[in-house]
Amino acid sequence: MIRGLYTSGWSMMANNKKMDVIANNLANASTAGFKKDGVVFEGFPDVLARRLNDTRSTLNRDGRLGNMQLSHDIGTVYTDFTNGTLIKTDSKMDAAISGSRNAFFTVLLPDEQGNAIEMYTRDGSFSVDNNGVLVTKEGFPVSGVNGLIVLKSEDFSINDDGTIVQDGQIVGKLRIKQFQSSDVLRKYGMNLYFAPEEAEEEVFTGTVRQGFLEQSNVDVVREMVDMISVMRAYEANQKMIQTQDAMLDKAVNEVGALR
Repeated sequence: MIRGLYTSGWSMMANNKKMDVIANNLANASTAGFKKDGVVFEGFPDVLARRLNDTRSTLNRDGRLGNMQLSHDIGTVYTDFTNGTLIKTDSKMDAAISGSRNAFFTVLLPDEQGNAIEMYTRDGSFSVDNNGVLVTKEGFPVSGVNGLIVLKSEDFSINDDGTIVQDGQIVGKLRIKQFQSSDVLRKYGMNLYFAPEEAEEEVFTGTVRQGFLEQSNVDVVREMVDMISVMRAYEANQKMIQTQDAMLDKAVNEVGALR
């Protein structure tokens, strides 16, 4: 009976964690370049169940009842790097990567010591700060191949390979990192990713499209369906706990009181 309470309780906590992931996906459904997260459930390791102090059976003297699984929990939260739909904005400050799901714009973030560290994003909604530096909408500098990209104005063009031309002259080139597998990247926050040391790079094979933005790859309808399923599973486990609690109450206060 107590095992049933633990099983339902763990299932409620697992569904609560999945609900958090779904809620985050829905909250970023309109965030440019956002990549949705998914959840993989895993069961607790099987345990061998056996009868204790009961070896009277001649057919099963060791008391083994077989293997059983107590419950399940969130095993992995993964990121789906499927490309989002490109929408045309006609803004020269917007850029999107097309033709490669493993390529990212490089952004520079200061660490605790003030040193610049590389982060990566698919959100190409850029702007120019007061110093003429090309930055993200959060104000982080966009890295170029040869350092920061400094512009005279917001009137410039971006070639397919990321080269930036202004007044007929090349003023920089977007530093685009393409990895052999984007699955090694981890979310940092603010729609940014960081790459561990084992991440392997390769030559950029996509194209940069100015005047476009990549939409989030969140399917709102699919997420809403998953949310309803999680709510129903949570409520079912909640009712199971209430039922088992009532049975325990009867076992202790009524059956146990019989003489």
